[in-house]
Amino acid sequence: MPDGRASIIDIHQDEVLTGEAVALDVQPVGYFLRALGVLIDMLIGVILIVLFVLLTTWLLSIGALDESTLTIATVTMLVLVLVLIPTVVETLSRGRSLGKLAVGGRIVRTDGGATGFRHALIRALVGVFELWFTVGAVAALVGAFTPRSQRLGDLLAGTYSERTRTPRLPAADFGVPAQLVEWAAVADVARLPERLSRRLAQFASSARRMEPGARARVGASLAREAAEYVSPVPAVDPETLIIGVVAVRRQRELRALQLEATRVDRLIAAAPSTPRGFPER
Repeated sequence: MPDGRASIIDIHQDEVLTGEAVALDVQPVGYFLRALGVLIDMLIGVILIVLFVLLTTWLLSIGALDESTLTIATVTMLVLVLVLIPTVVETLSRGRSLGKLAVGGRIVRTDGGATGFRHALIRALVGVFELWFTVGAVAALVGAFTPRSQRLGDLLAGTYSERTRTPRLPAADFGVPAQLVEWAAVADVARLPERLSRRLAQFASSARRMEPGARARVGASLAREAAEYVSPVPAVDPETLIIGVVAVRRQRELRALQLEATRVDRLIAAAPSTPRGFPER
């Protein structure tokens, strides 16, 4: 970089750039798990269709349904099962369905945000062709050649299936690294801008979630920015520098707040309980 400041970061398919310019690693549901979830949802649809056939057969047998009404009822049932129900379920559940719950996934936008009615409707309409008319062949073919196992409906709606069952992460440790203990005693980090300080703290807390390549790139970029406001700059790797800066700032800010609270307590203790000249009762 010419000026050593913020760099433009190439975000991979499995990364989301947060508002603090930190690339978070998000894991899409794998191809076979995604296929299993779709199969479960389609199986539920088939069960509903079979129940409808049994119901209409019984109604025809007792004369409660004629041939002309049967055609209208069949079209209505297909629209309900193939389009309306999937759209309503995904909209109300924010991208979840029974199949997706079973495999631990949910539908989200490509930027990681929650989906809405428009996304669910597009996916359901396209799903009539790629899932039902082709018995899933088109969805399987397209999903095999997309990085996040996206089917055709996902590509048109701008969505993908995100994994929701991830292992619990250990709590972030913001203590000063051992190799920076001596540096922390003399480090000057007061000139660090507040916005950059928040970005450093965000990275320190989210680094374990990131894909290794993105973690290294973002860490190096933030460390270059922070180095302009830190003195002296220790000879450590970028991530260690960021953790050290965050830890030192937190310790000093906490110490300043404690000293302020102590001074306030002393002033309150030294002040008279009642204003001068106020009669005691």
